[in-house]
Amino acid sequence: MSPDTADRLTPLEVASGLVFGVEATPPDRPPDPRLDPVSTLEVAILRALERPPCLVSFSGGRDSSIVLALATRLARREGLALPVPATNRFKGASLAEEDEWQELVVQHLDLPEWSRHEAGHELDCVGPVALEVLRRHGLLWPFNAHFHVPLLRAAAGGSLLTGVGGDEILGESRWARVWTVATLRARPQPRDALRLALLLAPRALRARVLQARLDVRFPWLRQAAERDVLAAWAREAAGEPGRWSRRFAWWLSLRYLRVALRSLELLAADDDVLLVHPLAERELAASLAGLPRAERFATRHQANRLVAGDLLPAGVLRRVSKASFDEVFFNRHSRRFVAEWDGEGVNPMLVDSKALRRMWSSGAPDPRSFTLLQSLKLGREPSAADRGEQQVRRLG
Repeated sequence: MSPDTADRLTPLEVASGLVFGVEATPPDRPPDPRLDPVSTLEVAILRALERPPCLVSFSGGRDSSIVLALATRLARREGLALPVPATNRFKGASLAEEDEWQELVVQHLDLPEWSRHEAGHELDCVGPVALEVLRRHGLLWPFNAHFHVPLLRAAAGGSLLTGVGGDEILGESRWARVWTVATLRARPQPRDALRLALLLAPRALRARVLQARLDVRFPWLRQAAERDVLAAWAREAAGEPGRWSRRFAWWLSLRYLRVALRSLELLAADDDVLLVHPLAERELAASLAGLPRAERFATRHQANRLVAGDLLPAGVLRRVSKASFDEVFFNRHSRRFVAEWDGEGVNPMLVDSKALRRMWSSGAPDPRSFTLLQSLKLGREPSAADRGEQQVRRLG
C-alpha cells in the first residue's frame, strides 16, 4: 500500500500521537454454539500453524505468552511443527529487558527453538528500520509499528501470531464495578450510586464528566488543541457500552485498533507473512459476548485464567507490569534529528515548537509525540521521484 492509500491521520492525530473514534463494522455475528472462547482462539491460531514457519511475536507479557502457550498446546495436539517465539531484545535498555519473564515462559512450555533479535539503536523511531518503513508506506500508526519488522523478516513466507488486542478484549470494563454490585457479587459502597448514575446518564453528559476527570497533559500542544484531544478522548470513553453483550464488538471497532492492525498488515505483506491476531478476532468477541453470566470475568486475571487455564505459571497470568521501550525508540537517531531541527514543519495552530523542542530535549520525552517526530523526519525525506532521479545521476 502506498502512502496515498494508507490510513491518513488527521493533523490533530499526528500532533497528539493519538487516534480516536469508532469505525463502522459488520453486524455482530452470533457465536458458534459449538465453540467456546478457547476453541475460537484455536481456530485462529491453527491458520498460522498450518503455514510454517509459524513464529509468535513474544515479549514475555501476558498476551503474547497466552498466544504462545495456546499455539504450543495446539501444535502438539495436531502433530504440527511447534511455534517459534520471536523476540526483540535490547541490551543496555533496562526498562525494555524482559529476559527473566521470557525465559520462564519458554522453559515452562519446553520449546526447543527461540528466534531472538538483538536490537539496538536501529529501532529508533527515526532510525534505519523506521525510515525504510516511512519511505515505503508513509506515516503509519502507531509510530512503533516498525518494531515488528525484524520479526516479520524472520517469519518471511510463513506466519506470525501476535497478542495484539489482548488489552482490549480481556481488559476490565469501565463499568465492571457497576455490574459486580448489580449482580450481588460485591457489597455496595456510597460511590457505586454515582457510578450507576454516570452509566445511565446521556452520553454527552458522560463525556463532559469523564473529560473533567482526565488528568492528562500534552505540553507541546496549544491549549485549544489539547482541549480538542481531551474532548475526543472523553467522547470515545463515554461510548463504551455498559452491557456485557455489546462491549467486545465495541472494543474491536475502535479506530485506533483498526488502524494499528492495518499498519501491521502492510508490513506483513512486504515479507509475504500471514499475520494473525487471535485476540482481535471477531469470532472471539462474539464468543465472549455470548458467555453465560456465571462464566463471565470481572478482572483481567479472571480473563487470563478463562483463556489460558493452567498453561502458564501463575505469576505470568497475574502480572501487571509492562516493559517500556521509550529509550529504544528515542535514541541516537532521534536525538540527532532534534539537535539539528530548526523548529519548522509543525502546524503552528496545533503545536508550540519551542515547547516541543524543550520536551524532546528533556530526559524523558513523551512517546505520544513520536508520531509527530516521524512526520517531521518524513517531511525532510526526498520523494520517491527525487530518489530515483538521484539514483539516475549517480549511475550516469
